[in-house]
Amino acid sequence: MVTAAHSHPRVRPGTPRAAVRHLGPNWYASVMGTAIIANAGVALPYDVPGLRTACAAVWALSLLMLTVLLLARAAHWAHHRDQARAHLLDPAVAPFYGCLSMALLAVGGATLLVGRDWIGISAAVVLDTVLFTAGAAIGLVAAVAIPYLMVVRHKITADQASPVWLLPVVAPMVAAALGPLLVPHLPPGEAQRALLYACFAMFGISLLATLVMLPLIFARLVTGPPLPLALTPTVFLVLGPLGQSTTAASKFADVAQGVLPAPYDQGFAVFAVLYGVPVLGFALLWLALATAMVVSARRAGMGFAMTWWAFTFPVGTCVTGAAGLARHTGLAAYDWLAAALFAVLVTAWAVALAQTARGLLSGRLLAAPR
Repeated sequence: MVTAAHSHPRVRPGTPRAAVRHLGPNWYASVMGTAIIANAGVALPYDVPGLRTACAAVWALSLLMLTVLLLARAAHWAHHRDQARAHLLDPAVAPFYGCLSMALLAVGGATLLVGRDWIGISAAVVLDTVLFTAGAAIGLVAAVAIPYLMVVRHKITADQASPVWLLPVVAPMVAAALGPLLVPHLPPGEAQRALLYACFAMFGISLLATLVMLPLIFARLVTGPPLPLALTPTVFLVLGPLGQSTTAASKFADVAQGVLPAPYDQGFAVFAVLYGVPVLGFALLWLALATAMVVSARRAGMGFAMTWWAFTFPVGTCVTGAAGLARHTGLAAYDWLAAALFAVLVTAWAVALAQTARGLLSGRLLAAPR
């Protein structure tokens, strides 16, 4: 049972301490969804005037959001440990701890891609190294700890399966896709190879864990009760591992040349296409299915909730995945796909950001759950 802020004996309503009582780990999704704009924008194959500057501005916003949220979540743990423990033991909330890892990783990647324009390459490498190391470590812990809690502590039935379950196991895939950015900045030789192979290992960890989770989720969607309206946007989360793994495969191929011995350097280039083309194809199928489900839920009265941020980061990974396939196949069709998905991404981000700001100003989003 969640305790309302006004009933907590040590917290007065209206104080900053009370404001963070119900601030859950799901809020990190807003940081992920903002940072992916920068990552996806610079991946586009078109030279659009002002786009890089706009992406750098969005990166700065994501860094600010991450900083504020880390401080607020620290206050949450310091002053509301009962609530924090309740979140960990709640099967509907605990998977969102994967978002902390992905927020750190996404902002770190954007720092090296566009933040370097504002803070210089040296500072960008240092900041990304810190964020990547922390994000990858937290992601690996979450990928083990959250499924452990689901097995041992949470009381779950088959009809409670949710796309949210993917969040902790997708985190290592985000690390796998963004780690290669740091490879050129390491000393040549063992260090570069070790990081690249570590990223490939995290690719495998996440991919196989996703393949275990997905059948449970789809079986629930088909045979179980309909998702609650507020949870319907989470069907977009399935796009995350699909788009991010396609992106990761392309990133491996981008940096393998000169880092790995033959034939493995060329092997990654072959893998990027043979893996990425069918997986991104399935992602487009799922995008059509998820869109139809959301349209149906909207007609049934679905209003704004923080789950709307699921429309951002997963779609952004499909943008970077399509852009990677455009580089490795030379097909203009993937260029067009990346641009079309980026337009969808920016629209979804603008709506989610505006609605979140509105909900914060009204106090509705930080109120105790009803």
